[in-house]
Amino acid sequence: MFARNAIVLAAVLASTEAFAPVSRVNTASTTALEAATIWYSTSTGNTETVAQYIADAAGGLDINDIGDASDDEITGSDGLIIGAPTWHTGADEQRSGTSWDDWLYDTLPSLDLDGKKVAIFGVGDQQSYGDNYCDAAGELYDLFTAKGAKVFGFTSQDGYDHVESKAVYDGKFCGLMCDEDNQYDLSEDRSKAWVAQLKDEGFF
Repeated sequence: MFARNAIVLAAVLASTEAFAPVSRVNTASTTALEAATIWYSTSTGNTETVAQYIADAAGGLDINDIGDASDDEITGSDGLIIGAPTWHTGADEQRSGTSWDDWLYDTLPSLDLDGKKVAIFGVGDQQSYGDNYCDAAGELYDLFTAKGAKVFGFTSQDGYDHVESKAVYDGKFCGLMCDEDNQYDLSEDRSKAWVAQLKDEGFF
């Protein structure tokens, strides 16, 4: 009697498990987000602040100083989110005044980035340096595209108050531009909107 009841119970449990809902994690999406890395450098801390906004909006990515990057970390990432401030206004090169200045000219030329997904952000001051707003972001664009990288995340100049910027291409910024001195209250929302745009464009 007991043996027969055990067999019936086992059959019922097996039938129940066959129709039980299965919890599935979207591993492809999770992997894509984890494969993207954020690289920045900063003088005053403003670029780090924006890097963290972007990291949070993307679901908790790590932020890293480009001065600490190994070649394998750069070439091995599916997507690079890169950001710099502008310090040497009006300069033709080495515009950020940070670790980027050496890395771009000493390390980048030896790396193979053909087809690499890149998204660029810049931080500047539109009131004090309105003629050179976020120029260093344009330097990142020029040098990474010269190595074959594909840039995602162009944005409109609407809502900004600068005069000129070397980060503008065909009427748009080459990425996310933030002004922590004069428009700091807009940076977090701009970062969220930009990350959503990158997802729509297939960066992640």
